[in-house]
Amino acid sequence: MLTLGYHASHEQFPPSELLRLVRRADAAGFTAALNSDHFHPWSDAQGHSGFSWSWMGAALATTRLSSLGVVNAPGQRYHPALIAQALGTLAEMFPGRAWAALGSGQFVNEGITGEPWPPKDLRNARLRECVDIMRALFRGETVTHRGLVRVEEAKLYSRPQQAPLLVGAAITPKTAEWVGSWADALITVSKPPDELRKMVEAFHRGGGEGKPMFLKVQLSWAQDEQAALQDAMEQWATNIFASSVLTDLRSPAQFQELARTVQPKDLEGHVRVSSSLQRHVDWLAEDVKLGFSHLYLHNVNRGQERFIDAFAEHVLPALRTAR
Repeated sequence: MLTLGYHASHEQFPPSELLRLVRRADAAGFTAALNSDHFHPWSDAQGHSGFSWSWMGAALATTRLSSLGVVNAPGQRYHPALIAQALGTLAEMFPGRAWAALGSGQFVNEGITGEPWPPKDLRNARLRECVDIMRALFRGETVTHRGLVRVEEAKLYSRPQQAPLLVGAAITPKTAEWVGSWADALITVSKPPDELRKMVEAFHRGGGEGKPMFLKVQLSWAQDEQAALQDAMEQWATNIFASSVLTDLRSPAQFQELARTVQPKDLEGHVRVSSSLQRHVDWLAEDVKLGFSHLYLHNVNRGQERFIDAFAEHVLPALRTAR
């Protein structure tokens, strides 16, 4: 089965409008959704950052979406026991529909605690501890853990019958290989085919062979090519830099300052900009050929209604027929 989902961008829209948009996507034919758990947006031009967990409850209660995922970083801004409780509550209320992609975080969000920002190897080690803690809590165990994260006699009383999917978030092949050893699935972001192939090979090499692979696809579609490019520059020029840069910036202002160096040609390979619906079908078909069974489409510009309607009418049916 091919899952075609809508990415709900908290950074770009107020929560009330985002709820309306995800309901429109559901009604139009998208069957799943993804959202990310940020405290800050990437830039002031985006301008929003709602609380994912309360929003997810509303979205699950008011749509028929088969699943709704969240990208989250336990360990600093959130204690893993609280994330297990939040996700477990959603999974108990909406069986089989709530899941989480877990990553090592970004300073722009996790830095609000005032705690030191660890290097990548320690963030990964902390994440792995958090995953093990959450899984033990979902099994009904009483957990005491003293490591990079501390837990004292925690037990999750309201649990779902089936533990929710814990997906590993990766941007680089090195991380993809690592998450292959522990994650239920992989999630990454769209890249040129050769780079995505390296991600897939690394995930399989690390132990992910046979596990599902999810892809968040950054695109900019508008009826006019120049408008699609201009809107992508305004909203997403902050997000095209290497992971090693993006994870260590502290504030939206720093992202915005860095984006001043971006030229339209720099978006290539990071955002799929085209006014051609067939071009988007072709791009997405290549993703499916690489083995991605869950595609979450993120139109990075603000023209969401037209995007939802056009893709539901032309792109989603073409992909399902080809599949």
